[in-house]
Amino acid sequence: MHEMSVLNNLMNKVTELNALHGGKRVISMKLRLGALSHFTPQHFREHFDFASRGTVAEGARLELTQMTDETDPDAQGVVLESLEFET
Repeated sequence: MHEMSVLNNLMNKVTELNALHGGKRVISMKLRLGALSHFTPQHFREHFDFASRGTVAEGARLELTQMTDETDPDAQGVVLESLEFET
């Protein structure tokens, strides 16, 4: 359940940023997966594929970095570092 909440929040933010920047769709995303986020890169991709269906991010290329520092302030989350838009 935690995973879908994280992905839904991410998709809302990505959709908002895409509209703000006049994008047609999201081409790629760079994200950091917190050490305590319950995501591995493969696990995140599976959830992302489901959550992004029918959105501006469907089919976007993902660049994922798995963080290992459990004391990092973002250790429990997923941090969106950058987006590339098709305009």
